[in-house]
Amino acid sequence: MSDDPLAHAAYVAPAAEAGDELRSLPLDPQVAACLSKWLSVATDAACTDTRLFAKLIAARDAHNELALLGLQPREWHALLARHFRQAAVPALPLAVSINANANEHANFIRTLHTLLLTHTSTTVHADDARCMATIIAHACLRPDHLWRDLGLAGRDEVTWMLTRYFPTLVALNVANLRWKKFLAAQRALSLGLQPGPAPGCPGCEDYGHCFARHS
Repeated sequence: MSDDPLAHAAYVAPAAEAGDELRSLPLDPQVAACLSKWLSVATDAACTDTRLFAKLIAARDAHNELALLGLQPREWHALLARHFRQAAVPALPLAVSINANANEHANFIRTLHTLLLTHTSTTVHADDARCMATIIAHACLRPDHLWRDLGLAGRDEVTWMLTRYFPTLVALNVANLRWKKFLAAQRALSLGLQPGPAPGCPGCEDYGHCFARHS
């Protein structure tokens, strides 16, 4: 894998032939078109972090789910000012709605966010790291593999993203656990709790594999 798996995610007009430039995108054509839209208004479409945020945003924007990023309006506006200065700013709810188990989910998000930030790389923008931690923590509420919840192309992209932003945390995954399971476990250990699933894990097709019940 190249150092930057998003290197081919440069802007391609929606009518262009889907060649190497779109190879790393999800197959959903709505997401591909939405990514092209966001990169077309990027401050610097060649910037690695801009391309990554464009992909994360497009995965939600394509389905009118921007609130699922978890970003509050002030964070959202600041993120766009850093990376997408030419964008017309889509409105976000004043608060992100967390459905069932609201208190449990809010606590999970807050504590995982805190854990991620303790491992922030010195090479990334601190505000970008805070936004990334928010997006990752909220993705862990959803019932699929983390790469799908984030709208990335696979585990390798998640590994690359986490290594770029939170490298010392990645180094702790010596057992090569699936990332959502690993993040939930590290969050629990940081609180002195027994490792367990993330809130979204029970809805995943591989829940029984990751958390096999023992009699």
